[in-house]
Amino acid sequence: MKQMDQIITQLTASDHVLFASHTDPDGDAIGSLLAAGLSMKAMKKRTTLYNESAIPAVYRFLPEVEAIVSHLDGAAPFDTAVVLDCSDLERVGAGALPFIRETPVIINIDHHPTNTGFGDFQLIDSDACATAEIIYRLISRMEIVIDADIATAIYTGIFTDTGSFRFANTNQAAFSICNGMVACGADPYNVAKHVYGTYSLGRIKLLNRALDSIEISDNGRLSLMTLTREMFDATGTHPEDVDGLINYARRIRDIKVAVLIHEYPNGSGDEKRKNGQRRFHVSLRSDGAVDVSRIAALFGGGGHRNAAGFTVHTDITDIKNGMMELANGL
Repeated sequence: MKQMDQIITQLTASDHVLFASHTDPDGDAIGSLLAAGLSMKAMKKRTTLYNESAIPAVYRFLPEVEAIVSHLDGAAPFDTAVVLDCSDLERVGAGALPFIRETPVIINIDHHPTNTGFGDFQLIDSDACATAEIIYRLISRMEIVIDADIATAIYTGIFTDTGSFRFANTNQAAFSICNGMVACGADPYNVAKHVYGTYSLGRIKLLNRALDSIEISDNGRLSLMTLTREMFDATGTHPEDVDGLINYARRIRDIKVAVLIHEYPNGSGDEKRKNGQRRFHVSLRSDGAVDVSRIAALFGGGGHRNAAGFTVHTDITDIKNGMMELANGL
């Protein structure tokens, strides 16, 4: 509670707060970002909400999502930066790092067990089902009224990070908080309809190519799915359309670890920065028997026991072979 009270004191005294979450955001990263930002808005605080990546289409229904910016050039100085759902500071992306490092006070709010403990203040709970759970606690302690918009953001963060209450991180708080968010105005049907119920034709075509790409290790314990630039170009899709596709590979019978390798498109950040090699994001999912956060950490990434990832500059053949070699130890 001491850290939370110190964070509340800092936020209350702040004039301009930057909130940032990790690149390639999921529902928790976006939901936490919006809930925190809307709460500060209710306190009449000047806020900037940042995410380097494009917001996945399935989350663009969220209230005030258009307020999230992907560039900070020309932004006024911040007196506080709050980094959400990031196991290490670099997860916010290269564009935000200079601004955050120049900010006098950095607050780290996260639920990843691999969190490095960066920042001046930390609010880290690896037992929380989602960062949105921690944001809920913070908002409640600040006695901010949770309206329907904030409730929808928190509900979406918890709903998606628990896999609609199917994953092992689903705890009692997940149900309790979400029940409260419904009472505050969140609409479970509307959230589920957007997150799981509607896809663009391009995303369906991308899914078809992703399914065709699946490879299984010789021992049948690892599945690997690959999405290249050419696949994105052919289907008119973007990396944000990858969200959730790895679950198809994870649900194959007897699979212990599922891997999704997706290539960043041309013009996406520093994809050719290192010796002309392309830039890939590798997502890892486990059935619970394997701690994939340890695998991700070997490549400078992080995450949870059952869900983790990392970004790497390499050749597609090398990264696929490297992932397949992991199957030998499963």
